Amino acid sequence: MTLYHRFAALFALVTLAACASDDPEIAYVERPVETLYLEAHDTLEERRYDEAAARFDEVERQHPYSEWARRSMLMAAFANYQANRYNEAIADAERFINLHPGNQSAPYAYYLIAQCHFERILDVGRDQGHTQRALDALQQVVRRYPDSDYARDARLKIDMTRDQLAGKEMSIGRFYLKNGQTLAAINRFKAVINDYETTTHTPEAMHRLVESYVSLGVNEEARQVASVLGYNYPGSPWYEDSYELLTDRGIAAPDANAPDGERDGNFLTRAFGRIF
Repeated sequence: MTLYHRFAALFALVTLAACASDDPEIAYVERPVETLYLEAHDTLEERRYDEAAARFDEVERQHPYSEWARRSMLMAAFANYQANRYNEAIADAERFINLHPGNQSAPYAYYLIAQCHFERILDVGRDQGHTQRALDALQQVVRRYPDSDYARDARLKIDMTRDQLAGKEMSIGRFYLKNGQTLAAINRFKAVINDYETTTHTPEAMHRLVESYVSLGVNEEARQVASVLGYNYPGSPWYEDSYELLTDRGIAAPDANAPDGERDGNFLTRAFGRIF
């Protein structure tokens, strides 16, 4: 191969590598920090998020010890988040927290990390790793900054993530129950009741436990679970289904009302302890 052909081949490889990269490169031209920051901010306003993130990085690269560098670090995280580059946004936000843990913008950095995980939550038929990571990050926001606006929004999202995780357990439990793996199904339904008690899936989980126990012939356990279901969700269609199932099998179905001695706010908790 001639020298020309070798150079041409090398040039082609370099060109392909450059085209394969999604990260815009900013040529190093030393300029005042205010100019660099304003250019990055204008690019962000124009919704050219990838380029904006690169320009904010350039501020930090040229003036690493300035106040503008600190601001740019978090702005780069936001630009990456807007570009749906969640891993990059999380990395930027975590670096900001590590370098400036006591900064007044730290709550936003924690919240941005949680939001990056939250926006990648998939349906219950898929892996729920992002859901669990979102829950962990949201709980950290609430724990660290309980009175902040971020915490108020995080609490709402926590309820949503917990419901999602409970939905995943229910999906697996239904699959096990349908395929005759009753003991495995019971463990999933119990997990919903014990770990996600306040979610919308709890009434169905209790009904599925009734189904499971009936299929195993442990009728007294089925009746007790139905009793707790009826007391706590008396108007629920899941209780109606459990009631019908028990009566069809000749099992004495419990009244939806708990005994007078049990009628207090701790009935559900104590019943869970006895049965589950």
